[in-house]
Amino acid sequence: MGNNVSRGITVTPRSVIIVSLLSAGYLLLTWWLVGLRSDHFFLVALCNLLFYASPVTRRFLVTFFGFAIYWMIFDYMKAFPNYRYNPVHIAGLYNFEKHLFGIEYHNQVLTANEYFRTTGSVFLDVLTGIFYLCWIPVPLGFAFYLFFSKRPKQAILFLHAFIIVNLLGFIGYYTYPAAPPWYVQQYGFSFKPLTGEGIAGLARFDDYFHAPIFSSIYSRGSNVFAAMPSLHSAYPVIVLYYSLKNRLGWVNIIFATVVAGIWFAAVYTSHHYIVDVLAGIICALAGIGLLELLMSSSRRFKNYIEKYASMVK
Repeated sequence: MGNNVSRGITVTPRSVIIVSLLSAGYLLLTWWLVGLRSDHFFLVALCNLLFYASPVTRRFLVTFFGFAIYWMIFDYMKAFPNYRYNPVHIAGLYNFEKHLFGIEYHNQVLTANEYFRTTGSVFLDVLTGIFYLCWIPVPLGFAFYLFFSKRPKQAILFLHAFIIVNLLGFIGYYTYPAAPPWYVQQYGFSFKPLTGEGIAGLARFDDYFHAPIFSSIYSRGSNVFAAMPSLHSAYPVIVLYYSLKNRLGWVNIIFATVVAGIWFAAVYTSHHYIVDVLAGIICALAGIGLLELLMSSSRRFKNYIEKYASMVK
């Protein structure tokens, strides 16, 4: 099997043609849909470098190509704004949040976002900013761990769960376009389709460190009206699930802390309502459950995962 796998990821004239066509096709499609930026060339250069460098880097590329797919789909959402397909929920979601989780403060009923905006502190500004920075590095770092600890099947399962959860989240974005709390704070209940991404409470983190950390991140955002479900809240759930599944001991405590921290940060910084966070958790559990169902009920899918994992051993 080892020799067959090696041949499967060896550089051949056919594979060179395929990689070259995929690279050119990606750049052309991206130019047509959203326009080319430096990060698009970086992605192509990185994938080509990993493909040509060595057998190990090729296995790495095969394992982590799911993250590239996520990057592409998220980026292309700019070309297809969800508010073109369904009405954006602004006042209704705000009032629903207040009805379920309203907080009485100074004879007013506030959302949790409004309450924290009034009662927050520098300590929480910094702490929540640190937690929010974990939303991609932690899943990516965990996937790296699974790969380098020679758990290829678990790495493949984790990345498939990540993709499925994202697809479910994207379906949610287009089915139920929703404005985030900061939008209501800034624009009220009026629909402004060309509104740029806002960093809301995370601006205080940037101000504290005198660095445009979150402003640079959110300048690449795909859609303001993609608050429901909160994928920020979904990703750490996937990590915690597979950490528990792989019995990583005390590391589970760290991941559980990150989960709780990101959930709190999403609300504290006015990027999500509590109901958005709950929807993100449901999305994560649904994606994981769907993958587990496929593994237990579909022999074809299970064989596909086994074959995929054998390619990256």
